Amino acid sequence: MAIDCVWRGEFSNEAVNLLHAEAFGHRVLQDDWWGQVNRHSLGWVCAQAGASLVGFVNVAWDGGVHAFVLDTMVAVDYQRRGIAAEMLAICAREARNARCEWLHVDFEERLRPLYFDRVGFVGSDAGVMRL
Repeated sequence: MAIDCVWRGEFSNEAVNLLHAEAFGHRVLQDDWWGQVNRHSLGWVCAQAGASLVGFVNVAWDGGVHAFVLDTMVAVDYQRRGIAAEMLAICAREARNARCEWLHVDFEERLRPLYFDRVGFVGSDAGVMRL
């Protein structure tokens, strides 16, 4: 089945909550993704297999030149097909089109080949503080 990746595609909160729980290994939450991304994000990418949401990535931003990749997720049955790389390429293109100069991402070490080798991110000094 073909996968369609759509910038600022429509989705249901239920579909993203189910996908997020699967991708990050937690119980299904009742978050308002639609409201959140429409208030705070430059955009997002939905990967659809027919009527099913099989991938999602959010691009938050500062309203200026910095955009931030958050919550890259692909359903387990659809992983290793290049869907995440395609979604991230769309994120980069659309952030560039919005005149962003930087696209930031943080990730677990196991995802380094995706972000560095397949998508084109490079290493930089960064900091994080657990709150």
